[in-house]
Amino acid sequence: MENDYLSPIYKIIFAEYPDILTVAQLQKMLHISRQLSYELINSGQIRAIKVGNSYRIPKIYVIDFVMKS
Repeated sequence: MENDYLSPIYKIIFAEYPDILTVAQLQKMLHISRQLSYELINSGQIRAIKVGNSYRIPKIYVIDFVMKS
């Protein structure tokens, strides 16, 4: 895991979501619009991996974003 300070939090926060998320799951997690989801990804505020025409977001990056916000 990249950020050691997130290790204890990782097991608690967003536990019901898988380790790798879709944009739709990101929207549900953060209660944000599709447009804002893509803005956060494209600006680099939430890191993501492009797979074909879609993005996959490791949950640890979402937790990191939330903890820094």
